[in-house]
Amino acid sequence: MKNIFYFTIIAFLLFACGGGGSDAKQKNNDIKAEKPQVKQLNISILLDLSDRISPQINPNAQKNDIENIKTITEFFKSNMSNLGAYKAKGKIRIFFSPTPSNDNINSIVNRLIIDCSKLENKGRKEVYDSITDLYSKNLENIYQETIETSAWEGSDIWRFFKDDVKDFCIEKDTTYRNILIILTDGYLYHKQSVFNNKNRFTYLLGNSNLKPYRKQNWEQEIEQNDFGIKTERDDLSNLEVLVLEVKAENPNNKIDEDILRYIWKRWLSEMNIIHNEVYPSALPANTKTRIESFLNLM
Repeated sequence: MKNIFYFTIIAFLLFACGGGGSDAKQKNNDIKAEKPQVKQLNISILLDLSDRISPQINPNAQKNDIENIKTITEFFKSNMSNLGAYKAKGKIRIFFSPTPSNDNINSIVNRLIIDCSKLENKGRKEVYDSITDLYSKNLENIYQETIETSAWEGSDIWRFFKDDVKDFCIEKDTTYRNILIILTDGYLYHKQSVFNNKNRFTYLLGNSNLKPYRKQNWEQEIEQNDFGIKTERDDLSNLEVLVLEVKAENPNNKIDEDILRYIWKRWLSEMNIIHNEVYPSALPANTKTRIESFLNLM
């Protein structure tokens, strides 16, 4: 009888220990399963080469842009570290729309096309070590070239979204996270894209179509009049967009920044870009926080 009793106790203890171990193992497996997978990065940077970068109009534009892009390249490097040298296949490049007529600028831009998926480990290590300096120095050259020639070619951001963004900025490979970062003052204008359909425009100008909304109830009137940017597509759910350096052309019309941000946000949402943010110009240290918050969200 004692033997049966002892056997029962031992069997119970073994079952209890085994069951607990199984539960703990299952919990650990669940935690591992919930850990988000680090995605490859496909980062596109669209620069507005309009007169917003003129030292007379906006003396801090060049410095701010370069500091912002330093933050972006450092995030790209951290993604490479998280993935490891063998697995890192990130991509990053600069865009202008339209393509500049200046051959020197186009030559510089070609140096800034980075595709780690086509590199061996040694090449990826070189990218990791040099990318921030590479981008900073070459962007300085681009801005100096533009400023010295006063060739304000402008930026047709509206047409870029209409014609190019899906081909240039979205990878079909779902292991990539597609991010477009736009550095612009928020106003839209290019001579090749000036038209409208009722109250939807391909351009936004302070002393033209924005001017009537510089009033206290601007948001209400914008909604009532359906005023905004002409939307041509709604198939960009695989793209994230961050817009930086929105700035009123006249400090007496700071309300322009509120209006521009509101209209941009609505336009991006209408194109089905779920993760989007539009921020005004600020000190680089503050913008850095915003960039990191956006990029680290997912």
